[in-house]
Amino acid sequence: MADIKQNVTCRQSLASAFQALSDEAVKAGWSEGDVALALAELAEERVIEVTAKVITEGFIHPQRIAAGGGRNG
Repeated sequence: MADIKQNVTCRQSLASAFQALSDEAVKAGWSEGDVALALAELAEERVIEVTAKVITEGFIHPQRIAAGGGRNG
């Protein structure tokens, strides 16, 4: 997982795009509350997807290496 400084840098670089997305949704007629909730839910779903991928790869790679397949095998 990323360190704290890297996380802050990533957040800063995404902040303006995130705000623009939120602003566009509000301009399209969605309430700020609905937009905030939808974005939070989408972010949560993405965290779950990435976490599942990390867990799955964490289990698969050691098994491949043990089987002699290496990382690309």
